[in-house]
Amino acid sequence: MKAINFCFQIHQPFRLKRYRFFDIGNDHYYYDDFANDDILTRIAARSYMPAAETLLRMIKETNGKFRFSIAISGDALEQCEQYAPEFIDILKKLADTGNVEFLGMPYPNSLASVADPEEFAYQVKIHSDKIHELFGQRPKVLRNTELIYCDEMAPQFLELGFKGAVTEGAKHILGWKSPNYIYSAASAPKLKLLLDNIKLTEDITRRFSDSNWESYPLTADKYIDWIAATPQEEQIITLCMNLDTFGELQPRETGIFQFLEALPRFAAERGIEFWTASEALSKLKAVDSLSVMHPISAVDESHDMSAWLGNRLQNEAFAKLYSVAERVRLCDDRRLKMDYLYLQGSDHFYYMSTKNMADGAAHANFSPYETPYAAFTNYMNVLADFIVRVEEQYPMSIENEELNSLLTTIRNQATEIESLNKEVTSLRLNIEQFNVEHTLRNDSKKSAKVKSETVNPELVEDVKATEVKPKAKRTYKPRAKKA
Repeated sequence: MKAINFCFQIHQPFRLKRYRFFDIGNDHYYYDDFANDDILTRIAARSYMPAAETLLRMIKETNGKFRFSIAISGDALEQCEQYAPEFIDILKKLADTGNVEFLGMPYPNSLASVADPEEFAYQVKIHSDKIHELFGQRPKVLRNTELIYCDEMAPQFLELGFKGAVTEGAKHILGWKSPNYIYSAASAPKLKLLLDNIKLTEDITRRFSDSNWESYPLTADKYIDWIAATPQEEQIITLCMNLDTFGELQPRETGIFQFLEALPRFAAERGIEFWTASEALSKLKAVDSLSVMHPISAVDESHDMSAWLGNRLQNEAFAKLYSVAERVRLCDDRRLKMDYLYLQGSDHFYYMSTKNMADGAAHANFSPYETPYAAFTNYMNVLADFIVRVEEQYPMSIENEELNSLLTTIRNQATEIESLNKEVTSLRLNIEQFNVEHTLRNDSKKSAKVKSETVNPELVEDVKATEVKPKAKRTYKPRAKKA
């Protein structure tokens, strides 16, 4: 039995407005609300809404046989709630079918997994809370930002409660191995890995409308035939793509929606099913362990971290951002914490890329800036103001070591307080139970005493008077004899 595991992603960053050097210290609002509204509304109308409606229709038409997984960043959810609430309603309908699994991810689609494990854990947790709040699910499978993964991350993924992770089926990692299997993480064997089939994914995301492609036009029956032709023992085909592939990257005029909607019919004819990520992990065993020494990703030809951390501009901004992480965690300013989340979005570093050729063109197409240097300058101006606000909470005169010591003290105190609270709760319950038992005993004694005291003495006398007394014994006297 073969199965297809669609893993869709939705993410939209909070784009920054033009922020000049002279704004530092004077303007603490960093976002281009007009651009965020315009882009989200346009993509929702052209892609998200019709794609979600198509997926919902596919579930109904197949009587629940069509199933898929989806990951939505916290940034995207917030913007959808604000600018396209009708899309949230459709997502809730999809969730209610029971055929859609929501995957876990860092809240702002950040690079925290390679920089700050504590921050990463926090972002995954608040994202899980958001998904549960809106859709009633707790993610069981993790889809890290742009499928980023390495051996060093696997133990933490497992510690956070995930039974599996989705990552890239990069050739330089797999070698002769196929991505169409379940693997176990080399550094955490209990964590299972699902690997994106890059070739089959890009046939849809990149080549679908390319008239120069040798396989053009791509039809649903042809695509399913390719999947059916894979070796019989290769049972799971994982396809990771952005949902805006349908309608935005591949416009409606290309027939992309008809292609998507026709897939279940041809899959059923060839005995191919559709599974969610959790279903695949529960139904299939890992065939081997997979070691990934250095972080891999789904972005650019190199499939590494160079899309975000490939030049001095990106590394300088990245180091500056995470230099204040501990200070931000210490503060109680909600606005400051939210700004820190939004500034961690991987897109900000993506715009700073100085790559050339095809990779460079891809970065330029998505960037709102004229040059990577403009992106760097704007971001660093915003970051400078943000750090000023952090310093107002915790001055830079306090060394990181002091902060670490303070954090340790706070955590220890929090643990001690939690333990004491549990002890107090236990004692309180014992006292309450004792009081209840004591009250019951007193009540029973009082009840018995009241009964004895409330008997009417006159009634007692009447009872005594009416008692039947035993008759006196008659003595027998013999009669005198007659003379």
